[in-house]
Amino acid sequence: MDTTGTGTQADADALLTEIETLGTRLGAARAEIGTKIIGQQQVVDLTLAAMLSGGHALLMGLPGLGKTLLVETLSTVMGLNGNRIQFTPDLMPADILGSEVLETASDGSRAFRYIEGPIFAQLLMADEINRASPRTQSALLQAMQEREVTVAGQTRKLPAPFHVLATQNPIEQEGTYPLPEAQLDRFLVKIDVAYPDRATEREIILATTGAAQSAVKPVFDAEALIAAQGVVRRMPVGDGVVDKILDLVRACRPGESDAPDVVRKHVAWGPGPRAAQALMLLARAQALLDGRLAPGVDDVARLAAPVLSHRMALSFAARAEGIVLEDVIAEVVGQVTAIDKAA
Repeated sequence: MDTTGTGTQADADALLTEIETLGTRLGAARAEIGTKIIGQQQVVDLTLAAMLSGGHALLMGLPGLGKTLLVETLSTVMGLNGNRIQFTPDLMPADILGSEVLETASDGSRAFRYIEGPIFAQLLMADEINRASPRTQSALLQAMQEREVTVAGQTRKLPAPFHVLATQNPIEQEGTYPLPEAQLDRFLVKIDVAYPDRATEREIILATTGAAQSAVKPVFDAEALIAAQGVVRRMPVGDGVVDKILDLVRACRPGESDAPDVVRKHVAWGPGPRAAQALMLLARAQALLDGRLAPGVDDVARLAAPVLSHRMALSFAARAEGIVLEDVIAEVVGQVTAIDKAA
């Protein structure tokens, strides 16, 4: 039984056609991105899935791994107006949101005029977001959640669609301000950008150090992306997948009566309902990217770490023992999957 119904048979057939057409277009977009981003297919897919789900993504990786290039490429391929903000300790909220300036007209009259900040973009790259002060980081909170900003007492809508792709260096923490939990939770997914393997790195240096450089072309535009987000939300999801999402998210909360021992022992606090919402949307988007008509339980298991790892924390004792949060999540996924199979 499907949790999300498709209405009449005609509606179901129309949705099927939309999914198949969108899948073909997404295949073209992935191929276009692949001309610039060599390897890193999981990173590309997770970022695309986040955008198809209407959310924001946090890219974690060392310098030089292509995070900035990925965002720039996505901006072109998805046909979005993009801006980049380099976060620094002296960055102020007005540098992001914009501000009002007092102007004098030719007749001598004075009036305030609002000058939009770089946040007024469809795709915003927040580079090294943890280098800005908490006051400046918080300026993104309302924008990421409400898709609007308030300046000088007036609320202004941001362009649609609006996505934040933030980058963060996981190693160099001197002079940085850790993101608060409230802001981390606004990111639909956390994406770890790892080193490429030897064969991929060889392909990268051969492709990027020659005289000719590949250029990408738009495949989507803003309207097409908004329509695709609507298709994702209408995709059918089976009851078994919904139950798996609930089992997994609730199992990661140490206060739950049926939480596994590994969670009770090592986890300080677990994910909230927003994690379940993220898993639901991303599972649909991943199925769409893979050319499938509905998500399965394997999608939930595969997306568990990117969705949950920034929405839960280890206890002090677990960190002292060298416990890795991703290992805890993997163990929980294994136990929930085993229960699911046994049932």
